Amino acid sequence: MIYLDYTANTPADPAVLEAFLNTEQNYIGNPNSNHPAGQAAREKMARVTDSIAAMLGVSPAEIIYTSGASESNNLALKGVAQASRHMGRHIISTALEHSSVGGTLTALQSQGCEIDLVDIRPDGTIDLEQLRELLRKDTILVSVCAVDSELGTVQPIRQIAQILRGFPSCRLHVDATQAVGKTELVLEGVDTMSIAPHKFYGLNGSGLLLKRKDLVIEPQIHGGSSTTIYRSGTPALALAVSVEKALALTLENQVQRIQYVSALNRELRAALSRYPMVRINSPEGAVPHILNLSVTGVKGTAFQRALGEEGVCVSVKSACSTDGTPSRAVFAVSRDRKNALSSWRISLSHLTTREELAQFMQAFDRCCHRLLPGR
Repeated sequence: MIYLDYTANTPADPAVLEAFLNTEQNYIGNPNSNHPAGQAAREKMARVTDSIAAMLGVSPAEIIYTSGASESNNLALKGVAQASRHMGRHIISTALEHSSVGGTLTALQSQGCEIDLVDIRPDGTIDLEQLRELLRKDTILVSVCAVDSELGTVQPIRQIAQILRGFPSCRLHVDATQAVGKTELVLEGVDTMSIAPHKFYGLNGSGLLLKRKDLVIEPQIHGGSSTTIYRSGTPALALAVSVEKALALTLENQVQRIQYVSALNRELRAALSRYPMVRINSPEGAVPHILNLSVTGVKGTAFQRALGEEGVCVSVKSACSTDGTPSRAVFAVSRDRKNALSSWRISLSHLTTREELAQFMQAFDRCCHRLLPGR
């Protein structure tokens, strides 16, 4: 099997698994309990939170542990909207967002919020001038992904935050699910940020929401003590330890890993450029880990199935999106529905080998001949 879907999920690093298991075995107490086992677990939780905060450059009080980015996005968007409803109900987002953002916005719209989507430029970044035009006195929230999961586009978070300085009632939420380990993590001017460790070799079922310390949001889970008033539930110490380990490994090796993946991306683009029916949708400035392409005349789902029969794993849109519909992200940059229906995504990792890419290109060539006879 050739796995080229690291944007959807990454394998847990053995050191992360070891850290998780050691914690589960050696810290048996509930961190909320007052006996010695509980106190030991609580002290360990505090040390781990301090460590994560130091790596991210935030205060420990700004860290909320969640079950993943979907919960973090829901908590941030609903929490801000509900806490700010006396100031307004206008929210701005983009067509590039993950379904956990889009679905939450739909739910908020049904509750009376007004949603505007800012246009996407041909390079995949949002139209900053239109963002300025859309902002109003009653705008309470702007939600933007740091890195688009389908195209790999890096959004100008600093510029967006600068624009929002003129709107003190408006909060900025950043879904950084695809950013950690792939590009610089911009926190300046950001009010809430979602992070998913299973995207950087951590464990599924763990997540973080970074929330600016003086920002009040409405909790979505009530009852039961925890590490924060904003998300109830017994603190999952072993998962927190696994987040710490995954984050440390990712940040320590980020530069070398990006250099390696960038070289793979260049080689893959060069190999695909020999096929006239291939259209690369990812902009040049995208993170190198994500390469979105279309094969003219073949639906993305058909090419995905054909590659699957060859033992190659790729994605059509994000793993959480609806099947059979065109990619919103690809359509936003190309304005071509057929191209958006034909698009699919290769995602690379420092674990990807050149031998795997050579085998992928052989499988790709066979699929082209099978799906496009005579071309």
